[in-house]
Formats: sequence, C-alpha cells, structure tokens
Amino acid sequence: MTTRVTMKAVVCTRYGAPDVLEFVDRPKPIPAPDEILIRTRATTVSSGDWRIRSLEMPPGFAPLARLIFGFFRPRQPILGSEIAGEIEAVGSSVKNFTVGERVVAFDGTRLGGHAEFRVAAETGNVVRLPEGIDFTTAAALPFGATTAWDFLRRANLAAGEKILIIGASGSVGSAAVQLSRLRGARVTGVCGPNNVELVKSLGAERMIDYSREDVTALGAGFDVVLETTGALNLEQTCGLLARGGRTVLIAGGLGDLISASWRARSRGFQAVVGPAAERREDLEQIVEMTARGQFQPVIERVYPFARIADAHARVGERRKRGNLVITIP
Repeated sequence: MTTRVTMKAVVCTRYGAPDVLEFVDRPKPIPAPDEILIRTRATTVSSGDWRIRSLEMPPGFAPLARLIFGFFRPRQPILGSEIAGEIEAVGSSVKNFTVGERVVAFDGTRLGGHAEFRVAAETGNVVRLPEGIDFTTAAALPFGATTAWDFLRRANLAAGEKILIIGASGSVGSAAVQLSRLRGARVTGVCGPNNVELVKSLGAERMIDYSREDVTALGAGFDVVLETTGALNLEQTCGLLARGGRTVLIAGGLGDLISASWRARSRGFQAVVGPAAERREDLEQIVEMTARGQFQPVIERVYPFARIADAHARVGERRKRGNLVITIP
C-alpha cells in the first residue's frame, strides 16, 4: 500500500480572528498533465487574505462575499494568492517550464498559497524569475503592483498629469506611486504621519498627512484620484478632479461601485471601478521592471511560516506599509 506524501499547510476553517488559522498536514499535490508543481519558498498575507479570513468587507459586500467564498466557512480553506519558489515537478504535457526553474505565481481566485506546495496551470499567471530577484522580493510583486498597473492603464494616466493616491503607503498605493512616476505623472501621496518619508522616497513630489490636513479641501486640481482605502466616497473624489478627470475606486462600498460610472459621468468625470485584471503580461512587465531596478516592492516585514497568524493580525490593524511576506523553509 502506497503512503501519500503530505505537506504542511495553513487552513482557515471558519471566519474569525487570526486564531482560526491552523497548521495541518495535507496531501502533497500531484500536477495534472498541463500543470506545474511549485515548492513555495515565500508567500504573502494580503488585504484579500485578511478580508476572506475575517469577513470584514466594505459596506454591502459581506452577503456577496459569503456567496463567493463560502457561506459558513471559506470554500477554499488555504488562503494566499502570491507565491514564489522552484518548480518541483511538471505534468506530462508541459512544454514551457522545467524542473528547478525559479518562478513567481499569482492566482487571486484559486488561492492555495499558504502551503509548502501548490500546483499551477502552465498557461496560468506564472512567470520565470531572472537572477537578482530573490524569493522574498518576488512574492511581494504580484498583488499590489499588478493591481496598480491595471488601474493606472484603465485610467489612461499620461505623462505630466497630476494624480492623487490615497493610501500611498499600502501594497497597492506604494506600487502606484512608483508606477505613476514611471509613466511620467506628478504624484501627490496621502498617508499617515509615520509613512510620509517612505512615500516621498518612492517618488511622490507632494505629501499629505491625513492626520493633519483635510484631503477633501485640496481643491479640484487632479487629473486622476486613485482611492485604495475606501476612506473617500465617489462625491469626495470627484470634488478633487479637474475637468474631465478620472476617479479610480479600488476600494469602496458596494453602492458606490455599482453606481459610480453613471454618477461620475453625470458630473463630467469618468469612474474606473471593478476588480483588477490578472494578466500574465502584467506580471511579466512588473518582473522586468524590478530586474531593471525601476520598481521595488515595499516590504514592511518578513515572517516565518510559523508566525503567519501574526501577519494576519498586522494586516487587520490597517496600518501596514506595503507587503507582509511569509517565508517557508
């Protein structure tokens, strides 16, 4: 009788505080013919993981979240959408990857990254890592950077335009500051007092400390307002836009997101809403930018796998800088 090989994984068997997370032994995945098996060396705990585990959602989203993720408990108990590691095995029909290659992968729908191994489709959102990018850096690349990149593209941010980034020190916000500068935009960042110097170092030419200055009083002078936190509603962001400006709502209540397009259009603005696309081309671009030294993910702290619950607790404080990375020995 053959004994199935197991792996360590962290599972979330019910909604609640970080202490609902448990370490368990799970069968080590076997790749299908068109899949690769990745040995995970680093992953992250993102705001998405925190929201699924805690079921703390923007206004109006909690009932919808239960339908999507599971009514009484997460349908996929192993969270984690970002992983970096080495290819352990390949399926019989895989042509583009070989055992031993270093890769980064991102899958915000299937999750499964908080485990020692994970399978991924050969044609999925998986990118080879060039020399010079370590696993810790690689794991912090996909979520924040590709989300920011997708929304900036959809907003048609152009060189010379003024962009206001609310939540400029978070995973998405810190990436948006850097990527906006790469597009030649003039960046104003909004963050708390402890992160002003960080955001300035990323390329923001003007900083707003929200604890000392009212963001809504800045006036209607921005071409794009990028809202990553849900702190401002649609009317407030539109009040900061110049004629023909675009408001980008990455976070916000369900009512705002549903009605944003026509409400913004009625005032002469454009609203960019909806989930970010997960495209391999975007992840490839971000990896290339990182290899060239044009982009660097902000990493607040690196936790060992055994302390993943601490990382969840830190995300729940809603004050983290950039990304929280988990290393798996």
